[in-house]
Amino acid sequence: MTGKRKTQSSGWGGARPGAGRKPKPPHVTAERDPLEFLLGVMTGEIAANAAQVKAAIAAAPYIHSKKGEGGKKERAADAAKKAAGGKYAATAPPANVVTLRRPAASESNKDK
Repeated sequence: MTGKRKTQSSGWGGARPGAGRKPKPPHVTAERDPLEFLLGVMTGEIAANAAQVKAAIAAAPYIHSKKGEGGKKERAADAAKKAAGGKYAATAPPANVVTLRRPAASESNKDK
């Protein structure tokens, strides 16, 4: 033997093409709304795998907000809008419309 190592051959370690479990085909649905999709899964109308359900749960808050969700400022502004009104409501500010009148050409000539 001359001490040469075998370089690459198909029997030496590493990933082999076609090895491992075969992926399941995805279940395609026409649903676009995650909440409707989850309701269909709940009632048994739609058969979905766990990945689809997790994705719908994760996407639902981006489309549907919870009731009463919002910050303190939004709630305070809504309460102020409800409270303002009636006899003591603020009136509209006065219209500051001032028309500037330029003297006519004949009037400016009289001064000179």
